Order: sequence, then structure tokens, then C-alpha cells
Amino acid sequence: MEAARDRLVPDVVADGLRVLFCGINPGLMTAATGHHFARPGNRFWPVLHLSGFTPRLLKPSEQDELPSYGLGITNVVARASARADELTAEEYREGGRLLARKVARLRPGWLAVVGVTAYRAAFDEPKARVGPQERTFGSTRVWVLPNPSGLNAHWTAQTMAQEYARLREAAHGTEAQA
Repeated sequence: MEAARDRLVPDVVADGLRVLFCGINPGLMTAATGHHFARPGNRFWPVLHLSGFTPRLLKPSEQDELPSYGLGITNVVARASARADELTAEEYREGGRLLARKVARLRPGWLAVVGVTAYRAAFDEPKARVGPQERTFGSTRVWVLPNPSGLNAHWTAQTMAQEYARLREAAHGTEAQA
């Protein structure tokens, strides 16, 4: 896994997605496999399905199917680490700057940052909470979602799925208006 720290995990993106999910940074399992949210205890894929974003439970190895559902994945920070608390404040800020450029280029309907702490650090929004944000990137709206890591004991898979479903409904409404 040590060699995985140096591997870049490719984004799963396309122009004009309904929702671009943005993780904090790749974990070592994600870096080793090249598949986002690959650690077995991570609840991203089950929550994505429970919330109605996908018609079935996808495996991390099936991430390339996401654009067919209008979805994509990127990260705030590209560097892999065992834990997010290994990242520096400057890495978050630089990641936020790069993410803003990426969003401007791809123009998703929504940017969904998966982890309130990452959003706060990347965009200097210390009081941000889970849910829709006032910040936009051009026409892209922003929603902060709970971190699906198994370490996040404040949220169950079911309560996370309810929050993700709120975003799905908002994204569907945005799509209907476009």
C-alpha cells in the first residue's frame, strides 16, 4: 500500500453532469485499485444506491458507469493518504482552487462535496453545514454531504441516504428546468 501513496486516481467525469461528487482525497485502497471509495467499510456506493442515484448497488470497479447516470467523482486533494487528517491546510486550499477550475470547465449542475470538514478547509467556510450552500461556481450549485467513511459515526447509512436523496431531488429539479 505504501506505493499507492504516489498513484493518482483518475477522475470519473464528463461535461455537464447532473452531480459531480467530490471526495476529500483518495485513501490508500482507492489509490491501490484506482477505484474511488474502494475501502470496504466506506458507505459511498451503498448510500448512492439507497438514495436513488443509481438503480442498483455499484461496485467501486464499476465507477465508469456513473456518467451514464449523469454522475461523476473527483477529489479535493489528489494525494492519497491513510487518513484525511494527514492533509495540510495548504493542500486543502490549493485543492479548492483546482476544484473551482475543474467545475468551471465541466459545468456540472451540482458539486457535491462529500465531507463538511473538507469543504470548510478548501473554501474557507468555517461555519458551513451539511446541505445546500450559498456559494456557486458559475451556474454550478454546491451541496455538502456527510462523509461516507465508516469512521463517521454521526451518520448512519440510512440518514446519509436521506441527505443524498435531498440532493438527488434538487438535481432532478434543476435538470427539469434546464
